[in-house]
Amino acid sequence: MTVGQTSEGLVVLVGAGAGQEQLATREAVSWISRAEIVVYDRLACPALLGLAPPSAERIDAGKRAGGCGPDQGPIIEILISRARAGRLVVRLKGGDPLIFGRGGEEADALAAAGVPYRIVPGVTAAAVAAAYAGIPLTDRRCASSVAIVTGRQDPAGEAGETNWQALAGIDTVVIYMGVGALGEVASRLIAAGRDARTPAAAVSSAGSSRQRTITAPLGELPAATEQAGLAPPAVVIVGEVVNLRERIAWFEKLPLFGRTVVTTRPAGQSAELRARLVEHGAGVIEAPAIEIAEPADPSAVDEALRQAGQFDLVAFTSVNGVEAFVRACRRLGGDGRMLGGSKVAAVGAATAGALRRHFIEPDVVPARFTTAALAEAVISAGDVTGKRILLARAASAEPDLATRLRQAGARIEEVAFYRTAAAAALPGEAVGALRDRRVDWITFTSRSTVDNFLALLAEAGLDAREAMAPPVRLAAIGPVTAGAVRSAGFSPAAVAEEHTADGLVKAILACPTPPSATTGDG
Repeated sequence: MTVGQTSEGLVVLVGAGAGQEQLATREAVSWISRAEIVVYDRLACPALLGLAPPSAERIDAGKRAGGCGPDQGPIIEILISRARAGRLVVRLKGGDPLIFGRGGEEADALAAAGVPYRIVPGVTAAAVAAAYAGIPLTDRRCASSVAIVTGRQDPAGEAGETNWQALAGIDTVVIYMGVGALGEVASRLIAAGRDARTPAAAVSSAGSSRQRTITAPLGELPAATEQAGLAPPAVVIVGEVVNLRERIAWFEKLPLFGRTVVTTRPAGQSAELRARLVEHGAGVIEAPAIEIAEPADPSAVDEALRQAGQFDLVAFTSVNGVEAFVRACRRLGGDGRMLGGSKVAAVGAATAGALRRHFIEPDVVPARFTTAALAEAVISAGDVTGKRILLARAASAEPDLATRLRQAGARIEEVAFYRTAAAAALPGEAVGALRDRRVDWITFTSRSTVDNFLALLAEAGLDAREAMAPPVRLAAIGPVTAGAVRSAGFSPAAVAEEHTADGLVKAILACPTPPSATTGDG
């Protein structure tokens, strides 16, 4: 039974936040990672679904514009029936579940049915739109009150009419789902006494790299948003606080804001790169070009591990090599102590960090993160003549390191602790973005990511010359990967000097960027 469940199961109403997956709370992530069933809304960040276990059932309960999508009744029936079957159900809702998210209705129905439930608050869209547009909802200089209302009335009329007279006297008014009816909303506020010249803003796709912000006087905002083609989801903010945006807006000024970056690292290994790109304002599409697999025949690995303590040095050339080594140790009932008195070398900071996470302190780490530098560092650390060195690496690893060490007199044993395989296919999101020319950067972190990505493009029916042509730019994590890009007939626009996720992002940032597309700010 899942931790936290009762014999009747459990439903957790989880606020997913708005915009970026980083805005989800730690509690939200904890519940999602344990879910057996995820029932998700349209505005829940798609990346959060990836945090659920692969075995978790995923049910789309999102309502689209015009009321398309499942009715509330069937959604509640799903929650109740799955919970009564003893399952841990996460009801993933955009923003906060109790602010225009029908979380109250669902909790009420669960309580009536006697189904155990929890409620996890989330960062609501008003807070995200305000923070990312640079518009404080309150400010002691001009706003001491704020109201949050919906621009879409309950079709059944059960909630009653909005009190526009009361709203007209509130310093800051935030309107959810109001873009489609913005003309009527603005007219009612003005008719209730709000000055038509009151500063106002509409923020679309708040907190994402697609964010657009339109500012105009309240009376002119409907026409301004229509002219700009602003589409939902959007939040409207009315009040003097909107004037502060001119001075404190920050998100849309980030260097990669509005840029879409495709990453090709294996699934589960691009988190650090993704986080660094998002930190600088980019939108990221993960399109793994390779998969990490166990060696076809583990016998050579097992034999190497049994002799691990007899080597003079064990060298790791990637994080994948470290993780494969640790997995193999565990399979044999051991751990890092199987290395005995052998010295350990790591190709760079990331690989050294992976070793330290498993309580293995590397003895040799080169200043430059390349296999050539690793060979130099090993040779410089002491005479390697006659020394027995194990290279724990991929089946398709480049031969340079082994060749250089052999030339220096070392006895080299190369063992494939893992192998790389081509991914089955590119994700639909990546294919669509490449086909529609909505990609600004593609990042590559190894020769195999280059070769496999090109093959996957062909399988998806895309011509690489078109899909990767300017203004799309290519970034390589180091010279070997850059060489693979050139061998394929392309020119890398950015090559990392430090061969890490941070170094790759720094290289992209150092590359001159063309003028950014307008955010639609008026």
